[in-house]
Amino acid sequence: MKLLIDNNLSFKLVERIQILFPGSMHVRDVLTTQADDITIWDYAKTNSFTILTKDNDFDERSQLQGCPPRIIHLVCGNKTTLDILNLLIDRQKDILSFVESDSVNCILKIS
Repeated sequence: MKLLIDNNLSFKLVERIQILFPGSMHVRDVLTTQADDITIWDYAKTNSFTILTKDNDFDERSQLQGCPPRIIHLVCGNKTTLDILNLLIDRQKDILSFVESDSVNCILKIS
């Protein structure tokens, strides 16, 4: 299960989460830092990524277009990269269960 980390999160997360979520990438490494939401959405869908973001625009898009891709929306305010990493570690089982489920739910909100 691989995450596509949105530009609103640090690229430093990629290296730190490889053990938890192998194959994860940051948007800046596969697209550009200027990539818009539609481009990110299409890339994630085509390449079987789950989008990790703090941007609620992806919530709205998933309500209109469904999934894939699935969205993990961090609703945690301004946190350090270490805080986000710890949040992902603490919620790893929930994230894996969400992504691997057959549920029609496309969004997992984590706070």
